Amino acid sequence: MHVPDVSVVVIVYNDAERLSTAVQSVLDQTLQGVEVVIVDDCSQDRSFAVAQELESAHPGRVRAFQLPQNSGGCGAPRNHGIQQATGTYVMFLDSDDVLERNACRNMLAAAERTGSDLVSGMCVRVHLDNRWGKTTEWYPWIYSRTRTLESITEFPDLLVYDTLSTNKCYRRAFLLEQGLEFPVGIHYEDLLFSAQAYVAARRITLIPNHVYFWNVVEKAAAKSISNRRHEIANFVHRMEIHRRVDELLAAKGHTDIKSAKDAKFLKHDLVLHLRDLPLLSDEYRQEFAGLANGYLAGIDPEAYEHVTHLQAICAYLLGKEDWDNLLPAADAMINKGRLTSPLAERDGRVYWCAQHIDGPDAAEARRILDVTEQGFHTTPLPSLTLGNRLTSYEDDGRGTVTLSGTVVNPLGRIDTDAELKATLELRARRQVGVRSFSFPVTSVRHAGDTIEWRTTADIGGTVRPLGIIDAVWDVRLKLTAGGERIITRVSVGGLDLDSAARLRVRPRLTRLVSDRFAAEMTKKGNLSYVLTAEGAAAVRTQSLINNAIQGKAAGVVKRGLRKALRARRNMGSGEQKVKIYHEVFSKLPVKKGTVVFESHMGKQYSDSPKAIYEEMVRQGVPFEAIWSYAGARPTGFPKEATLVKRWSWQYLRALAQAEFWVDNQGFPLALAKRPGTTYIQTWHGSALKRMGFHEPRTKAQGRAGQARFQAAVDRFDHFLIRSEHDARTLAKGFRLRDEVLLRTGYPRNDALVEAHRAEADSGERVRGALAAELGIDPDKKVLLYAPTFRAGADGAVEGFAFPFDVEEFADRLGDRFTLLVRTHYLNSVSLPPSVAGRVVDVSRHHDITPLLALADGLITDYSSVMFDYAVLDRPMVFFAYDYEKYATDIRGTYFDLKEKAPGPVVATADELLQALAAFEEADAKYAEARQRFLTEFGEYDRGDAARQIVEKFFTGSGK
Repeated sequence: MHVPDVSVVVIVYNDAERLSTAVQSVLDQTLQGVEVVIVDDCSQDRSFAVAQELESAHPGRVRAFQLPQNSGGCGAPRNHGIQQATGTYVMFLDSDDVLERNACRNMLAAAERTGSDLVSGMCVRVHLDNRWGKTTEWYPWIYSRTRTLESITEFPDLLVYDTLSTNKCYRRAFLLEQGLEFPVGIHYEDLLFSAQAYVAARRITLIPNHVYFWNVVEKAAAKSISNRRHEIANFVHRMEIHRRVDELLAAKGHTDIKSAKDAKFLKHDLVLHLRDLPLLSDEYRQEFAGLANGYLAGIDPEAYEHVTHLQAICAYLLGKEDWDNLLPAADAMINKGRLTSPLAERDGRVYWCAQHIDGPDAAEARRILDVTEQGFHTTPLPSLTLGNRLTSYEDDGRGTVTLSGTVVNPLGRIDTDAELKATLELRARRQVGVRSFSFPVTSVRHAGDTIEWRTTADIGGTVRPLGIIDAVWDVRLKLTAGGERIITRVSVGGLDLDSAARLRVRPRLTRLVSDRFAAEMTKKGNLSYVLTAEGAAAVRTQSLINNAIQGKAAGVVKRGLRKALRARRNMGSGEQKVKIYHEVFSKLPVKKGTVVFESHMGKQYSDSPKAIYEEMVRQGVPFEAIWSYAGARPTGFPKEATLVKRWSWQYLRALAQAEFWVDNQGFPLALAKRPGTTYIQTWHGSALKRMGFHEPRTKAQGRAGQARFQAAVDRFDHFLIRSEHDARTLAKGFRLRDEVLLRTGYPRNDALVEAHRAEADSGERVRGALAAELGIDPDKKVLLYAPTFRAGADGAVEGFAFPFDVEEFADRLGDRFTLLVRTHYLNSVSLPPSVAGRVVDVSRHHDITPLLALADGLITDYSSVMFDYAVLDRPMVFFAYDYEKYATDIRGTYFDLKEKAPGPVVATADELLQALAAFEEADAKYAEARQRFLTEFGEYDRGDAARQIVEKFFTGSGK
């Protein structure tokens, strides 16, 4: 008897319509030796009849079985399939999913090549109700490459994250020898079965191929068993499965895996249920808390160190059954970035809530509830997404509603003296024609730690939707507090909208299309209105429309509409813009006297481009200045210049027609420079870190990537340097010809050279207006901490965290120094209130040059500001706490900082504080080293760089 290579067990329950498609995906496999074992879980529809028809149509390849009674889950039919399978290997397929065409062949090849008991490939979620055909790979980082494991301990993340049973191929003898079966009568059976298989397997192979397509319908009327999170039995099953997995890991001694699994439980499993808590009854919450807290008591405390602040806060508050603070925290998790709590401040730290932080377990509460690092107390109010909870909802049964709500006022930052105004806005989610309608809010007032509002809106008589495409309308409150404008979504909170009347509405396509607005809650818990039909005529029209859009003619129309929408989207795509730039804009004439300036990819008005622009203005050069900006609104840019948003059509046209490009980092790599345009690249710092083609990441790009990079740097007509060190490092790293180099120094440093000369001539330090603006005590020295950013091996920028205790600095040295903190523009920082006045965040000051001029000393690590600050001949301290890693593992350096640093190089926070305490000693000790450093790295910084550039290119008076 021929033994199949692979048996695919297809389980089905009441899914006759889709069963054939799933089975066909197995029959169409490129591997021939595959059998299908269909197991029907005693369906009530034609599922088993369809299975029998498939068996008859494919004798010898398809076999059909039916359980005598419904098991209520996936475990029993899969176990029966294992017993009936005859193949050397077994795979599982659900009737509503399909296999990738080469899945069996690829998994069998890997199993036979490695002798593995278990082979796992990548699952892809296919979002069937997404009009754009959205797909998402399931934990793709696990399957980045082929790898074979001798034990799950080599890669515990596999057990923790990829708990599916369906993207795997198992040696059948292995399943039988180990007695591996799915648990029966309980949901989430995959978690336990996969854990048992991973732990028992003598060898596991992962392949980077797609093997399984998991079809997902987000808006399904009937949720799958595992997605019915509003049923408490669902959570009971989840907890029981987790306990069984814990017992398995404990029995096998896998304590490290247990800790990682606990972290995943907090980040994923618990969060899934917490998301629904604001919408469920008090009875459900009490039962849920009892189940969850019993399990949370056994969580490894180390797991809390690997979750987000909100995940830890929610778990903690759940343990306290503090619903008043937990529900807002859960809402904040659902709506990423939303601040739903008024916060509390104690001893210079900011906490999620005032409860618990002064009680008997205050130490633990403060550790978990501390949100100081999130920067809620320093982020500008308009940049915060404040929670806005609906407190009452009334309607007149026709078209008018009365709404009340409360907006969070964190730490009382909306001052009680601030004048308050507000409007309520209904905005179409799909914007066609009229996009929004606004209603004045009749009452808005301060109420302790919230802002209360109330208004009555004639929605039915005012809002005029089109009627079909703009079916969903979201509700927002626009609050003006003093001079600041705050926009919030309105969350439903615990209100029940089921009894709300459907409002009469008049669509522009007449009431025959739809005639009612139904108040609904979005899946993120926010208020929206959805067009629907209630009257007989509208219901008939809707039925006709629904039937029509299923027909062949409608299919043609929909395909044409989708094509048109794609074309419209593509017009704004990067690819299309690059094409228009080269084929249209680059054919327009170059406009003499037009200069496009850009600093740090449009993020700032700063640096050498700013210095050149201001020198041109000072000399009265006739020119048209165009500055690019990134982000929603340009801030700090000169009013006299034309501002264009980076990557906008205006930006592309300006670049195509400009006579000069001036920037310090790089205009978009894909845009070729025209022969009639002169590109002056000022760059933004001398190099300690390896750059360009010297950088490992560039070398790893391959020929195509390196060719693109080379084409981008070949656009530079002129490249500014400030020393021969730059010629040996930057210029070589970018493969620049010597004739491209301009030995002028950096225009941005002209001000520093002038400041040093003025100080040397007068013998006085003049701090100027910036010191007063920052509120600096004139009796204190000013230190500037300016670290560079860190990036991982993949080039992704890492978030900033203080490598020393800033509160300890303030306590030990705050009476002598004011510390200015200026992070790299790719990072941000949040300071605790306890250091106010002693430590000041100046990261939003785009131009660092005035900060350098103000500082009496510099603390840095590997930032290029060290080369600029050397011009001032003032003390520097280098806090190189990760020097070995930075110099070897990350980028590599051009020279050994420890050998050439013009100041102490320290490796620990304690050494840093000691060096600062001996600040004056270091000033004298390193005076000669600073001069050597400046001679080597800043020889061309003479204070006239901007003038040289302007005279050479814009006035004609230079050489």
